[in-house]
Amino acid sequence: MQTSSLDRTSTRSGLRLLLFAKSRASIAELAEQLRQHIQGLAGQYPAKLEVVLLEDHPYLAEHYKLVVTPALVKAEPLPAQVLAGEDLSTQLEVWWPRWQGQAALASNQEDAGQDPTPPPTTEALLQMSEEVFLLRQERAQLREQLHFKDRILAMLVHDLRSPLTATALAVETLQQGREGSLDKELEQQLFDHARQQLRKMDGMITDILESARGTTSELTIRAVETQLPSLCQSVIEELWPRIRGKQLQFQSDIPTDLPSVQVDGDKIRQVLFNLLDNAIKYTPAGGSIRLNVLHRTSQKVQVTVSDTGPGIPAADQENIFFDLVRLSRDQQQEGYGIGLSLCRRIVRAHYGQIWVESTPGKGSSFHFTLPVYRV
Repeated sequence: MQTSSLDRTSTRSGLRLLLFAKSRASIAELAEQLRQHIQGLAGQYPAKLEVVLLEDHPYLAEHYKLVVTPALVKAEPLPAQVLAGEDLSTQLEVWWPRWQGQAALASNQEDAGQDPTPPPTTEALLQMSEEVFLLRQERAQLREQLHFKDRILAMLVHDLRSPLTATALAVETLQQGREGSLDKELEQQLFDHARQQLRKMDGMITDILESARGTTSELTIRAVETQLPSLCQSVIEELWPRIRGKQLQFQSDIPTDLPSVQVDGDKIRQVLFNLLDNAIKYTPAGGSIRLNVLHRTSQKVQVTVSDTGPGIPAADQENIFFDLVRLSRDQQQEGYGIGLSLCRRIVRAHYGQIWVESTPGKGSSFHFTLPVYRV
């Protein structure tokens, strides 16, 4: 039984056209006009027109290197070709004869068995394009992570030299004064200085190790019943020499009847230390710092660290909680721009929130919440 001309035409390879647009509402009328225009064009090879929304398939814009929309892409047969602009119908008439010739060539190759592997369907093309797009994104993220780690390592090597040198000098001086040539007060000052520098190095290394785990990794939280007042007091005592050295006014309001909190004490201590350390760093000599703790609800305790430093512009108040974000004011300060990011990760791991309220020139207040311990 012979196949009719009509049947033979219906089985031949046709044209697969993709019409790209930002939204379906803006392209519906144009799509209908193009469908009607295609029906009026001569040619034995049919064309299938599909509308593709860029918001659903953004990777295809990169795949076809689209610059403007609307754009009409001849996806099959290969090679692909892009038409763009408002005069798509006019451009379509110019290219239609050539596209029909390409369809005829593809059909003849199929009939002759010269191309056993048919061109990919639109669905397969979409899937492959998405995979390519995701792989490129992953490659860019990996490059950024490697660049981030390289920068952190370089800064760590540079910044560790200062406290390491200071500690070595203090130890050498103590070594030289072993026979009693140093008075007790100076000896105690050297011990305190060496201890402070060692803690500084320990904090730097801890920040680096925590950051190296990446923002998507889960922090290990060992939450137990903890007394927040004693935790706050230990951080204040550790930072007190720096507070006194800058002649800062320090006030605290930590009620003794606060309920216990369910936290990982070491992690929350890191948050408190970081926030108070930043307040000391940015508050000018003679300024003031305040630490407040209040029982906000039956389920949350709120901690606030306030200072009279330079403040933070409104546009940057959310960005400072991201990795490696440093404001222009920070360029002469120590640090890596990862401290507040770690604070946010720690607080969120405790199902709390952290935020900042600040007015440039009038200081900042950092707030975070912690869960109340439930018996």
